[in-house]
Amino acid sequence: MLRRRHYPLPALLRLFSASCRRRSGLPSHPCPPNTELPPPPPVAKKVPFTVSAHGRSWSDPFHWMRDTSDPDLAALLAAENAYADAFVSSAGGGGLRARLAAEMRARLPPSVASPPQPWGPWSYYQYVPDGMEYPILARKLRPSGGLAGSLLSYLSDWDKEEVLLDWNEIAEKFGYVHIGSCRTSPDHRFLAYTLDTSGGELFSLEVKDLQSKRVIFSSPHKGIVSLAWSHDSENLFYTVCDDTLRPNQVFCKKMQSDEADFLVFTENDVNCCVDITSTKDFKYITVYVMESGNVKEGLWPVKKRTNKVQYFLEHHSGFFYILTNAPLEDIETSAEGYYLARCRAEKALMDRWQVVALPGSDCIFQDMDIFHEHLVLFLRKDGLPLFCSIDLPVKVDFQEPKELGNLTPWFFPTPSNLCSILPGANNDYMSSTYRLVVSSPVIPDLTVDYDMRKKTFTILHQEEVTGLSSSLCTSGLQSNVSSIQQSLQLIEDSQSWSDLSKLLTCERVQVISHDGVSIPLVILYSREAHIHGESPGILFGYGAYGEDLDKSWCSDRLSLLARGWILAFADVRGGGDPSWHLAGSKTNKINSIQDFAACGMHLIKEGFVHESRLCAVGCSAGGLLVGAAINMMPNLFSAAVLKVPFLDICNTMLDSTLPLTILDYEEFGDPNIPAEFDAIRSYSPYENLSPGICYPPMLVTASFNDTRVGVWEAAKWVSKVRDITCPSCSQSVVLKTNMQSGHFGEGGRFMSCEETAFEYAFLMKALGMDDIAAK
Repeated sequence: MLRRRHYPLPALLRLFSASCRRRSGLPSHPCPPNTELPPPPPVAKKVPFTVSAHGRSWSDPFHWMRDTSDPDLAALLAAENAYADAFVSSAGGGGLRARLAAEMRARLPPSVASPPQPWGPWSYYQYVPDGMEYPILARKLRPSGGLAGSLLSYLSDWDKEEVLLDWNEIAEKFGYVHIGSCRTSPDHRFLAYTLDTSGGELFSLEVKDLQSKRVIFSSPHKGIVSLAWSHDSENLFYTVCDDTLRPNQVFCKKMQSDEADFLVFTENDVNCCVDITSTKDFKYITVYVMESGNVKEGLWPVKKRTNKVQYFLEHHSGFFYILTNAPLEDIETSAEGYYLARCRAEKALMDRWQVVALPGSDCIFQDMDIFHEHLVLFLRKDGLPLFCSIDLPVKVDFQEPKELGNLTPWFFPTPSNLCSILPGANNDYMSSTYRLVVSSPVIPDLTVDYDMRKKTFTILHQEEVTGLSSSLCTSGLQSNVSSIQQSLQLIEDSQSWSDLSKLLTCERVQVISHDGVSIPLVILYSREAHIHGESPGILFGYGAYGEDLDKSWCSDRLSLLARGWILAFADVRGGGDPSWHLAGSKTNKINSIQDFAACGMHLIKEGFVHESRLCAVGCSAGGLLVGAAINMMPNLFSAAVLKVPFLDICNTMLDSTLPLTILDYEEFGDPNIPAEFDAIRSYSPYENLSPGICYPPMLVTASFNDTRVGVWEAAKWVSKVRDITCPSCSQSVVLKTNMQSGHFGEGGRFMSCEETAFEYAFLMKALGMDDIAAK
């Protein structure tokens, strides 16, 4: 489902007035001194407008910003950008942002590449060429076995690289590039991909013939989301969105045919999206089941549609393996969420299920993958990710459901306290190897292949960190990287993991929230640079859509860690597993906000952060979290960064014509229902600003072409803060808008350094610490 959220950019396999006082229950502390404020900030015009719902009315004088074609909005955003640039450019004597960006760029190697992943006769890989921003997808033929095969491969120039798709060429042509879905056909002849060149996420579809190197098809439709190939590579299926960005139709393109694409299916329920994929062996298209080589036979329903019940299908040797949360009849179990079932892959037998495995009381099933000899399960145990494989075919008595342990699973070895595991491409159905990228705040990304047949693993690659200097986290990281490299052989030999961090501490604690619930909090800091009770810090949060907060490795953070900052990641309710998600969604959303505030107070109380140096960062739905927490406790945070934030939720959710709004009823509640409307309005950041109160310095970013969170949300928020809160403090609330991109920003390797350096420089200036360099 498309959501108002920010997808973290994956690894390549894969970013004041001293006299004012704030009011809260916390000790009040003066705003940090700002000796060099820029000229007064822009002032937005007001246009009378009244909003009404459930017999209540309220004024919204900045509603006019919803019209993005209004020249006054363009002029305001330009003035705000100039003000933001002037505000940040004075930090550190005028050079802090440039110094930070240079540090971040220096840590990036000139070029990067992912280890090749075999699929059929080819090895596929991605790389970013020396000094370039974006990746290239390429492949090489794999050498054939034996002496004759090797000679034939040599004579046929087998190791010649084939470039399949170059993001850099597209970006140079259009100025912006975002590749959504990218699928190679089973016969390896065609590459289908969706392309956005404006940032608005109205993706177009192109199909490239990899033999002729030409684009042979461009769909007339816009707003294409998911793609799936038929088994014989003759049919390409794709979904198309309606005007609200809801994927609602499935079309089929017959390759090498002049026939018009034909409509396969339309979803008329405005509360539901259509997503398509193929089973790993390409024999079926799901979620409604359809034989990929026999489209005319139509669709099979898995089971009758039931609200909040989901089915994820894979095919193996005549059976569908189904990951589902459908209610279990006549089975007593404490299992939460999903379990694994199977049925015969026959239309008449789809309702005769056998329960294969229940997760047990201490873990949760999240997803699965399947191969010729193995099934891979993605799990979560005690809040941490795990992966395991089960040999296929499953040979157990299905008269009674078994717990996972009865199927003799092999749990993939990973470092302890790991925070992030991401699957690789893993396209080859016949393979016995499964690829993962494992990472944590103190472990640069490791690409690991797990041999499910031999039950061994091999570390193929670790993210490189270059440009090391004599400062704490750079010189220290040099030895740390060296120790990592030295440990790799030990890991391969002993099949055990060692502690790879000597200078950076990463700990996971539990924080008690307002209602007694324990909230996981991951805390990262430098052993050498951190000063107990004195250090500045950032609390990151998201808490929506059941998504985990990204805690993977990021070399940019070293610029803060080297200066003594602590970085903390709050896994508030609203993210995570199904029950944790439900406990922070709809009318329970206030739990997310209270959890976030509790984590902030814990950092101060336990001396991780000085009481006047705690900052907050939230992106998209995480911006809603941070904005609401600041409204609730303006004195808790001394500065904040809200990136493409969902701040005007009350007014947005009342307008069902806006993209994604109806789909978001499931997450935030339906404002047409009085109780759910009252809950939304009670925490809506835009509606709950406190007049006359001192708010902390805030950098609010937006993207003009954003279709997930309208640019007006950030603009309205900043204008209202300046209009009704402390006029002195609000001069340090700034708006920065990217006029060319969408929700995901620019996305290039080096451009992201510039964006992050801008954010860090703002925070340092806001805390009055912009002249403190790395020790």
